[in-house]
Formats: sequence, structure tokens, C-alpha cells
Amino acid sequence: MIRKCLFTGEIDLSYLEWGKSGKPLLLLHGLADNAWVWAGVGEYFATQGYHVIAPDMRGHGDSSKPETDYTFTSAIADLEKLLTYKGWSSVHVVGHSWSGKLAAIWGREKPQIFTSMVLVDPIFIWKIPSIFQITFPLLYRVLPFLQGMGPFPSYEAAETKAKSLYQYAGWSPIQAQAFHHSIEQKSDGTWGSKFTIAARDGVFEQVLRVPGLITNIQIPTLFIQPTKGVNRQEWQLKPYKKYLTNLQIRQVPGNHWAFLSNPDEFNTVVEEFFRNIGK
Repeated sequence: MIRKCLFTGEIDLSYLEWGKSGKPLLLLHGLADNAWVWAGVGEYFATQGYHVIAPDMRGHGDSSKPETDYTFTSAIADLEKLLTYKGWSSVHVVGHSWSGKLAAIWGREKPQIFTSMVLVDPIFIWKIPSIFQITFPLLYRVLPFLQGMGPFPSYEAAETKAKSLYQYAGWSPIQAQAFHHSIEQKSDGTWGSKFTIAARDGVFEQVLRVPGLITNIQIPTLFIQPTKGVNRQEWQLKPYKKYLTNLQIRQVPGNHWAFLSNPDEFNTVVEEFFRNIGK
């Protein structure tokens, strides 16, 4: 695995890469995460004949953090420039949480790019009523992946908080590494997430305003439903069953971050899906 960076003409897009050849596989992290959450997945698939890339999405990790422009359109443009740079005309796309919605939007707009699509416990696939926006300040306080933003008086205090959050339950070496690469010391000496408030607000606004599934998509798609994830009810699955005409649904143990807390089973399920579609 190596860290690389591409200047897209607008931002620096930092990414992790595993392998030098093989079937292209793109891993997209969720809100407030970074490419390191995919370390266990990237390492595994690089040994199975895949060339794997996981970018830090704009506003996250080591990528640029503009004050504005966190639209799905801009995020997808970043990814398309990355694919062009790598010479990839088609790719397996794995999207988690917010990036699951991004993958669905990208798939309906550019289905020819997708060899397949894996949606890992995606969120807010519908357009959300504007009135819901008034609840955002409450969500910012209670959502576990935002509670690690800080500020914290020390690295140790930030780590202690991280160990109490769902995404780091178990505190494996992979989880500890993902946390380590998610945080930085600020100019005032405190510690906090590399994820920015501008990115938080911009992405939430997009998730609220832009619908995900509105037309049929024929891309071979795997919906991964963690047993303790956010998609536990049948009504939550209805839009995926309605619009994804080539859909498989598989349960895996774990919470919203099943690939981070239980990578072995996650990898097995995804690899089986790839094998079954013959690509």
C-alpha cells in the first residue's frame, strides 16, 4: 500500500493504492472517515487480483478542504479525474454510508463506468424534506462519527473518545490506524478531526437536497446490510429493490462500519459477489 496524490485542476486528491495491476476496484469512505478505514479490504483484494484505490474525499483526510462546493457533482468529478488518470474505463465501486448515495447517483448518470456497485449500509437515499434541516444541529451532536471531531485537549483524550465510538468498537490494529490518520493537531494546540465543518455542512446539505434513486439502474449491485446497521427495516430497502433491477442483498455481522470491525466476513461476501457476476 502506498499514499499518492493527484491534483485534479481544482483540489489535491489524496488516495491509498494497493497493487499495481488487476481488476480496478474503487473504495469510497463515508462521512468524516478517510481512506484508511479500507486498509483491511484493500490489502485483501490486492492479493486476489484487484488493483485497489481508496481516495480521501474532498474535505476529508489528506485531500484539499475547500470552504465551499461539496456537491455530489464535484465529488463525482474528482473521482472521474482519478479514474482517467489511472486509465480506468470501468471499475467496481464500493460506497459506504454517504458515499453509497453518491455511488447510486453516479451509477444512474454514468452506468458505463460501473463494472459493479456495492452499497454498504447507505444513508438517506431519498430526497429529505427541507424541514428536516432544522434537526441538523442535534444530529451533529449525537451522531457517533461526528463525536470524534473534537476539539480535544490532547491526542490521548481524542483516542479515549474514539475507543467509545461504534466505528472503533474492538479497537483492532486496523481501527487504531484509521483513527490515527483521521486526526491532527490544530494551530491552537488542541487535537481534532481532519474532517472540516465546511465539509460536514456541505455534504449534509447535499444529502438532504439531492435524491439518490429515481430511475432504474441495471448495474450488478450488492447491498450489504449489517445486522446492527442503519438499514434494518423492510421499508428502508424498498427503494433499492424498486430501482436496482440487478440487486443482491446480503447480511453481515457488525454495525454501520462492518468492513472495519469485521473485515474478514465482509471481504468474503464481496469477493463472492464479484465471483458470481463473473467480473
